[in-house]
Amino acid sequence: MALKNVIGVDHAVVMVKDLDEAAENYKRLGFTVSPRGTHSAHMGSGNYTIMFDPDYMELLGVLAPTELNAPARAFLETRGEGIERIAFTAVDSAAGAEEIRARGYPPVGPTDFERPVTMPDGTISAAKFRTFLWPNAEAPGGVRIFACQHKTRETVWIPELMTHANGARRLRQVLIVSPEPANDAAHMSRLIDRDARTEHDGAIAVPSGSDRADFVFLTRDQLSKRYPEVSLTGLPERGGAGLVIAADVTAAEKALGTTGVRSGGGIIVPPAAGNGTLLAFVKA
Repeated sequence: MALKNVIGVDHAVVMVKDLDEAAENYKRLGFTVSPRGTHSAHMGSGNYTIMFDPDYMELLGVLAPTELNAPARAFLETRGEGIERIAFTAVDSAAGAEEIRARGYPPVGPTDFERPVTMPDGTISAAKFRTFLWPNAEAPGGVRIFACQHKTRETVWIPELMTHANGARRLRQVLIVSPEPANDAAHMSRLIDRDARTEHDGAIAVPSGSDRADFVFLTRDQLSKRYPEVSLTGLPERGGAGLVIAADVTAAEKALGTTGVRSGGGIIVPPAAGNGTLLAFVKA
């Protein structure tokens, strides 16, 4: 039975080494980027968000070492930049944590934290969250997963931040490369109680729930065949590889200029230009 308090992909977390440089890079790629946020002290991190509907991307950087960000620091040291974890939307984090505990996965959390938000009118508000993580060892394809309950959605989904020059509208797929995609997909299926399916090229897709983005597990070779004109330099053999984004493809091609590569029916930003993350803009 599917989890009742976890309803699909909420956002993708891209770990970056220099937070402000990454934000400027994503602005050059045609994204509207939020003002910088600083999380509660025990988190030791800061972020920029790129808001879609109903999901978003998060550029995350470590500002001060803490116990909670030790896995993120280890990721940057061993992998470098790229997709480090994926968040699901939690209806109720406390109840969701108990759901996964009942399935044999002791949750990390729930943890409450917040960050200040500068609203469009210049006032300062706060974005407040309650999150829980699956155990750090349970990382399908090397990607950690957690669930996020938004206690103040109005300070996160700000209309002025949701329109992008590159036409981006929402996440369609989270691409995870693996030497053994079937095994890693089965792992994800067990963690979130969702059935996997095989795609036309042999990749394995796991729906995240509701109408949210699918996880797609595939080998580097399969990914290369999907986007044959795109250099995969910077991607690991196993780990988060990219995001497929529903968009206005014409707007994406114009906004990306020479950075965008037409391949596989969309406009692609190679990982080397996306802070370790392949970005595939496809027809909405």
